[in-house]
Amino acid sequence: MANVQNQSVFYAERPEWEDVIPLPQYESVKPLAPIFYTPEYKDATDYFRGIVRMGEKSPRVLDLTENIIRQNPAHYSAWQYRYKTLMALGVPLEEELRLMDELAVKYLKTYQVWHHRRLLVQQTRNPAPELAFIAGCLQEDAKNYHTWSYRQWLLAHFNDEALWANELDFVDGMLDIDVRNNSAWHHRFFVVFQSGVRKGEEDRSEVLHRELTYVKMKISVVPNNMSAWNYLRGILDHSKTPYSTLASFVAPYCEAEPTRPDDSSKDIVDLEDPFPSQDAHLPCAAAIEFMADVHESLGGDNLKVATELWSSLASTHDAFRKKYWEYRIREAQSRAH
Repeated sequence: MANVQNQSVFYAERPEWEDVIPLPQYESVKPLAPIFYTPEYKDATDYFRGIVRMGEKSPRVLDLTENIIRQNPAHYSAWQYRYKTLMALGVPLEEELRLMDELAVKYLKTYQVWHHRRLLVQQTRNPAPELAFIAGCLQEDAKNYHTWSYRQWLLAHFNDEALWANELDFVDGMLDIDVRNNSAWHHRFFVVFQSGVRKGEEDRSEVLHRELTYVKMKISVVPNNMSAWNYLRGILDHSKTPYSTLASFVAPYCEAEPTRPDDSSKDIVDLEDPFPSQDAHLPCAAAIEFMADVHESLGGDNLKVATELWSSLASTHDAFRKKYWEYRIREAQSRAH
């Protein structure tokens, strides 16, 4: 880890760096729109270019690159040269991972931080602690793309059953916290359908039924949740299941005041076709779109029904996308003639 006491001292003023000739970024160049850096950053990067020209890989290079990364965590050349230096020195990588524990949380949205961590874990071949670390990062930003992407890489790269064992439970927990977390829904699809068949999930028809039940229950609680509707469409498309098979489930969500089951059964939840919750905001635009797609797929006279549903979206339920619904209507009408 870089010497904090020396961070305020320019490299040009440090005796231990006097053997390095700094290399300015704009040497012999006069750019039309130069980038103006802080004096500290310019000093460090000038010496970094000097080090790269020398080809030096030493402990002081690790201090220098850490200094630059802390000023600009997206400096990919500093990251790359740092990794090469670590490999050349053969230093234990556990300390570097501890540094990454700090920097990854501090710079969650910086790709280079996660790429560097990936390179380190490929060397240590010890992925187990990473799951808990990722979970902690997701507590800071539950939808961060780089964090979820790293988790998927970790699972797929090492493909260890022990790593996969509790992954579905983990996603369940994330969706319990925020059912609208699109990243968690995407990860669930990755786990269930895109990463091979896990032990105990060999019966894919049973898995499909489980996932349909799961997503329908989530929709019943929060109908206007596009993430859940997208997941529903995704698993139907993946399994080549016709949308029309879910018409009885979706239909009540298209009505402002659907006819509810008898009071005698109000405490019984139909897992196959769960009814919208009492406080649901209906009608649901995603449900109307789904039913329009159902009628469009059936063709014939059903195209008229689909057109009526699209018209209701354009005029009332999803007027923000009015132009899109009008386009769908024109396309359907052109096919009808």
